[in-house]
Order: sequence, then structure tokens, then C-alpha cells
Amino acid sequence: MSPSERRSAILRLLCKRRHETATNLAEEFGVSERTIRADLVILSCYYPIQVLRGRYGGGASLPNWFHMESKTLSPKQEALLRKLRGTLDGDDLQVLNSILAQFALYWEYR
Repeated sequence: MSPSERRSAILRLLCKRRHETATNLAEEFGVSERTIRADLVILSCYYPIQVLRGRYGGGASLPNWFHMESKTLSPKQEALLRKLRGTLDGDDLQVLNSILAQFALYWEYR
């Protein structure tokens, strides 16, 4: 397995499990923990991976709002767009509503 394939597999696993330790990932992929940590550093440049140190609760995790198969807005992004919606009208309002409809998790036209 190439490093690129391994990183893709790590990202898919994190999307499913939401949290995993470097030790478990190293065992699963048959590489060292140092290799996994390097992979996580590279992945964190492109994805919202959070890496926490520590024996209990440490490891890599993804925020609940992130899903690879569908792009979504974070709660803060969605809240800001909802605030802006009140200041818009016409075509601008329609464009903003289409963005919210496409990317917000729980969007309703109100």
C-alpha cells in the first residue's frame, strides 16, 4: 500500500469511527506509530483532523460536522449565513438560500 493509499484509508476510517489512536492505526496498517503521526500531520493540512496527545482520550478525531461524502457547513458558518440572510433581498437572497439548501445540515426555508 502506498503512502497516499494509506492516508486515504486512514481518512475513511476516521470518517466512520470519528476517533482512533495512532497505536491502533499503526497495528491496523502494519506501520510504525511515527509513520501514522506523519500521515496525520499531512492529512490535517487538508482536513479538519484534530490530534490530541495523551494516554486517555488522545488520538486523532474528526468533528461531527465533517463528512467526506457530502460537504457541509460548520454550525458557526451556518449561523453567520442565517444572520446575513436577513440583510439580503432579490437575487442575492436566492443565492444565499441555495447555498444553505445545498450545504446546511438542517435547512428549512423560513
